[in-house]
Amino acid sequence: MKKVGLFLIVLVSIINTGFAQRKFGAEKYGNTLNMGLGIGYYGYFDHNVPVVHLNYEFDVSKDFTLAPFITFYSYHRKDYRQTVVPIGVKGTYYFDEILKADKKWDFYLAGSLGAALVSTRWNEGRNRTFNNREGPNRLYLDLHIGTEYHFNNKIGAFLDLSTGVSTIGLSFH
Repeated sequence: MKKVGLFLIVLVSIINTGFAQRKFGAEKYGNTLNMGLGIGYYGYFDHNVPVVHLNYEFDVSKDFTLAPFITFYSYHRKDYRQTVVPIGVKGTYYFDEILKADKKWDFYLAGSLGAALVSTRWNEGRNRTFNNREGPNRLYLDLHIGTEYHFNNKIGAFLDLSTGVSTIGLSFH
């Protein structure tokens, strides 16, 4: 976990240092905090579960951003609990210019790549508890299509539909 966290900090620093000074077209997508709630299914559970998602976007080129992310979801029943925490980087390409979209709207396709930290815990008998911290041994892949509506130049609302974790939330520019 510490190695993955250190990797994300170094990656964010490199991206921010290398691209923060660049000026692109009229619209910038980066320097945006996205916070969302939704539902997810990524094969760890037998049904959808509530999800909390957070990422921070940095401009890489005119219509492309990278965003380190962290997501949390957990499932439990009487004697069993599994928690999954995917962390990684989301690459997003914006189609606003191609679609000639109004400045209040953003449309994008994206892909997420990372590792899923998985912890499984179950009780067997009255006083015996087993805990299996599987660590970052599961590859996390997700494809996204989404849109954002800008209320003003500082706040927007987004809908992100994906193959694993779909969310709705707020964006802070």
